[in-house]
Amino acid sequence: MDTLEIIAAYYPPESARYRILVEHSRLVAQKALAVARGLHHLNPDMEFIHEAAMLHDIGIFMTHAPELDCDGDLHYICHGYLGRALLEEAGLPEHALVCERHVGVGITADDIRKERLPLPLRDMTPQSLEEQIICYADKFYSKNGGAHPAQEKSLGKIISGLSRFGPDKAERFLEWRRRFEPHLSNSDDSVEGNDLNGS
Repeated sequence: MDTLEIIAAYYPPESARYRILVEHSRLVAQKALAVARGLHHLNPDMEFIHEAAMLHDIGIFMTHAPELDCDGDLHYICHGYLGRALLEEAGLPEHALVCERHVGVGITADDIRKERLPLPLRDMTPQSLEEQIICYADKFYSKNGGAHPAQEKSLGKIISGLSRFGPDKAERFLEWRRRFEPHLSNSDDSVEGNDLNGS
């Protein structure tokens, strides 16, 4: 599968939005594959992880995000389900689910109802190992079109950002971290104690 060809069907290759999307997607794919290589005992589908990580944000062009050169009409949070629709039309239903389920650490139907989010009322949380790995890897990189897109966010910044949406969101990320990168989890104790308690 040529993921860049799929992206180019919606993003002019000379555009800023194409550059921003492809740079971000490549970083997420690299991180996700590195994580997956450490989980070889779980037999993750490496080819799928690479493809789906490259395509996970394909719906952003339909949202209003001027900083990403995206001039659509819909709220940015909609990019997940919009990307799902695009990839389902392209005959990629499993890749499509990654689009829908990677936003934040996943969005529950209860989240949508309580927060009155402009989303279809259904569960949008990562289910498969591959979905979870891509969602986890995505949290380490911003798509702001800035000068340092390749710089990983610090763990503290990730946790702080997720905690705004509830301590359960940060805890889900940390649970993945303990599972996917256990060699790093010993350094998480001070972060958990500080950020999850709202300080």
